[in-house]
Amino acid sequence: MTIMSPMSNEKAARPLSPSACKVQEALRILGVACEVREMGKTTRSAQDAARAVGCEVGQIAKSLVFKGATTRQAVLVITSGSNRVDEKRLSERIGEPVLKADADFVRQQTGFAIGGVPPVGHAQPIAVFIDEDLLTYSEIWAAAGTPQAVFRLTPQELQKITNGRVIGVK
Repeated sequence: MTIMSPMSNEKAARPLSPSACKVQEALRILGVACEVREMGKTTRSAQDAARAVGCEVGQIAKSLVFKGATTRQAVLVITSGSNRVDEKRLSERIGEPVLKADADFVRQQTGFAIGGVPPVGHAQPIAVFIDEDLLTYSEIWAAAGTPQAVFRLTPQELQKITNGRVIGVK
């Protein structure tokens, strides 16, 4: 699999990293024609990603993993890059307090490191919640398995591929 150059249809010579390939394959299996792109710079933060792809920070779909305090189940919140998740509000929505997940828990549950967690292709099934503010954009950008990889999609495609529940998170 080859990498696409960030803002064109020209193929670059570098192959996608194994983690980005995993996301590309998950997208293919889910039936969406999204192209994973590995950038020449970091996309770890929403600000970095927005600069790298040339969009508004709000168009970045941040993947944040939380852990249910009682069930110890992973909860993935995909929020607009310009928003901060209100953990109390999230706890009310899922019916139990949430804890911020540490790096080991995130990798165990998703198969990916913090800063590159995609909305799909996880190691374990994960409950997904989508920030309603992402639905105000015609296109958004999500992480694709590494802190340098992203892909563009619509909010409707995000809902389809994650089966995520749309909620207010801020």
